[in-house]
Parts: sequence; C-alpha cells; structure tokens
Amino acid sequence: MSTTVRDVMTTRVKAVSQDSDFKHIAHVLREFRVSACPVISDSGTVVGVVSDADLLTKSADPDLPVGLTRLRWKLGEQSKATAITADRLMTSPAVTVSPDTPVTVAARLMQDRRLKRLPVVDDRNHLIGIISRVDVLSVYERPDPDICSEVNKTIAEFGLDPVDVRVIVTAGVVTLAGPVDQEKTALELMARIRHMEGVVAIRDRLVRGA
Repeated sequence: MSTTVRDVMTTRVKAVSQDSDFKHIAHVLREFRVSACPVISDSGTVVGVVSDADLLTKSADPDLPVGLTRLRWKLGEQSKATAITADRLMTSPAVTVSPDTPVTVAARLMQDRRLKRLPVVDDRNHLIGIISRVDVLSVYERPDPDICSEVNKTIAEFGLDPVDVRVIVTAGVVTLAGPVDQEKTALELMARIRHMEGVVAIRDRLVRGA
C-alpha cells in the first residue's frame, strides 16, 4: 500500500495573488482559519507562501534590544515589516509537492522544513491542492488487519516462515515474536516494517540465533 498526496489532499484551496495587500491576506487567513496560503502569479503558478508569521513581523518592535527578535530583524525581516503586498511578504520559493508524492515523503518534508502545510502542484507548477499535517496523519487510520497482512507478506519475502514468526498488530503497534537466524535479518525486517503505512511502533520479541 502506498497512499499518495492525491489521496488525502484538499482540492479547495484559497490562494492570494502577488499584488494582494496586507489587509486582504489577513482577512483570508482569518476567514478560512488557516495559518498560511499559497501565493500565485498571474499565470497561475505557485510563487510563494504567505503565513500569519510573515504578517506578524509587521507588529514586532524593531527597537527590542536583545534576543532572537533583534537578530531576526538584522537578518532581513525588516523588509517584511515594511512590506504591504504578498510578493514582498511571502516566503519564496514555495516548498511544493506533486499529487503522486507518497504521503510518507510529504510528512518527512514537513518535519524537516518545519512546515504545517504544502501546496500541491501539477507538472506546470499550477496549484491543484494543499496537504496539511492533519491530512498526513490519515495514514494512521489504516486498519490493523491490513497492516498485519502486509507484515506477513514481508516476513515471507525475507525467507522466514510466517508460522514461526508471529505477528500481532494492535492500534498500529506491531509486535514480532519468534526465531530469526541472524541479527542482520532481524534489523532489516524491522526497518522495512517500521516504514510501512500505519505502523506506529514495533515491539521486538524476536529470538536471534534460534
């Protein structure tokens, strides 16, 4: 099973144009209860993302003398504090994904970049949807029997007997028990299972060298 961004993304997306002014952007974020939205060019391509954090920069006090606020000001946020349109407020280029991207890859991208949502674009970089952290978490709704079935198939691919290596899946937690000849095999098997969709954790009860 490989759930893609297409399967979980939201297709009704509110975007703003590059020339949208500060008040309009603030209104969109409040009306749709989102923390960020894509910015699109006149041709419909995604050129950036503008967030509530970008807008809040205008409210920050540039005269604060210490700490991270002052450092950020020196590193360039002063330009955002004086900006009034999306093309100057936005973060660009936008981090985007295609609809065929596996959800697990999108989740990793969000985690690595510390993003709450990703615009979804087609092969022309036109906006077709958006995926959020909540959408990504949908993979954990996968039924335990489906996970168990995939785990057993994987065990067989490793040349192990599913009768000997017992599998229990409860609320996404996979418990493996039984004999395994080599430590390397056990580690590789658990690595494969750990990256399966819907797997929350693995409990290792395997007996090495048995």
